[in-house]
Amino acid sequence: MSFNYPFKEILPVPAILVGERRITESTGGVHQHIFSASGLPTLNVPLGGVAEIDAAVKAARAAAKGWRQLAGNKRRDLMLKFADLLQKHAGDIGRIGTAESGIPASKAVFLHGAAIDSFRYYAGWADKMTGELIPTWPNQGLDYATPEPYGVVGIIIPWNAPMGIFGNTVAPALAAGNTVVVKPSEFAPFSAMRYGELLLEAGIPPGVVNIVPGSVEAGHALVSHPGVNKIHFTGSGATAKAILGAARENLTPVGLELGGKSARLVFADCDIDAAARDAITGAISISGQGCMLGTRVLIEASIYDEFVERCKQHMEAVKLGDPYLESTQMGPVINAAACDRIMGIIDGVKRAGSARLVTGGARLGGELANGYFIQPTLFADVDNRSTLGQNEVFGPVLSLMKFESDDEAVRIANDTEFGLAAYVHTHDLPRAHRMASQMDVGNVWINGFGFSASMPFGGVKQSGVGRTGGVHGIHEFTQIKNVWVAT
Repeated sequence: MSFNYPFKEILPVPAILVGERRITESTGGVHQHIFSASGLPTLNVPLGGVAEIDAAVKAARAAAKGWRQLAGNKRRDLMLKFADLLQKHAGDIGRIGTAESGIPASKAVFLHGAAIDSFRYYAGWADKMTGELIPTWPNQGLDYATPEPYGVVGIIIPWNAPMGIFGNTVAPALAAGNTVVVKPSEFAPFSAMRYGELLLEAGIPPGVVNIVPGSVEAGHALVSHPGVNKIHFTGSGATAKAILGAARENLTPVGLELGGKSARLVFADCDIDAAARDAITGAISISGQGCMLGTRVLIEASIYDEFVERCKQHMEAVKLGDPYLESTQMGPVINAAACDRIMGIIDGVKRAGSARLVTGGARLGGELANGYFIQPTLFADVDNRSTLGQNEVFGPVLSLMKFESDDEAVRIANDTEFGLAAYVHTHDLPRAHRMASQMDVGNVWINGFGFSASMPFGGVKQSGVGRTGGVHGIHEFTQIKNVWVAT
């Protein structure tokens, strides 16, 4: 299979965007980007260091007053113009998304579409931000509270869904009147670079959005910079703890959207085949590299064996291969390190015999051997307290376990340090609502999956703090000022 794509034509010229300057030589070094389907290099990416982060923060601060004072309807119109450009270039940007992370073309289109939706949705909030009139006592006065932007927001986005996360963080930050410095991962920086170009083309003033791809050095410089008023981070819990430590110096507030080990509860009265298909989709979407995917499947004992067999059939039918082909359902994982880590987890479970391997469990060879392809892998009879039951694999691995009662299902579902998402499959509506109310998570999906810019999204416990999406998402990027006037 040939993966000899013309990446110089597909990808934007790699550059750091500070104001309207495109910086191609930087102090943070260079990252050689690899196309994960082939293991071959695409383009070299300049990485921001302390100097580039400092320049970007200064550019954002210089632009902050003008953007904040720009009338809401004008911010709205500029954001809508940007969304229209995203729509106009959707095909090209989808190809960029596939190149940067190996995500199949259909998924890239979905995530880019989510970014478009976010900018259109939050554009509608830009001219509708209101405060509240507050009664006062014992002194009589006029008291009101009004939401205001923080100022400069540092946004750190990961490599697994950079387009969608760019949309649901940058859009509300801009609508609220903030300027931003975005640090995309060096592993998938190209969609953010292209978004930066189109933001300027749409007429967003230089400095309102700055794009600085980088590694740990850039992230630390951004989080610890005294000119940054708020941080929003999407990524791992371990990195989040380092960010909180760095933000402590300036008491910079931090929003966190972190990992998950999301449970999927499958009851005997559900549509078993539909639930099995959804479970497999959760394992293979972006090659299992998603924080909210329902990779821990709890099945009512009376249908357990049948469900395992249905999952096996659906999983073995998944089409892997060239992510640019429309027929491909699952592509590679992000890089060699991720591939080795995931295979290490799978091999460890196999050696220990701590779960029953139903299908998969190997790295693909043949014409896909040079890429980072892993077979969709299904383990049954998983102990929820095991490493596989508790830890996020972040790869195409599905864990199946059984339960006997509703109470046991809830107990197992909640028996994890994470609390991002849960899924319920049942035709018993009272049970569905009961399960949703009893699970310690930020998001619950019942008998299917839907996602829109209007929905609040975020976790509890070790899955983070704060919310993106909906009106809660714009509140994430505002702070309240109270004003009292003597009467």
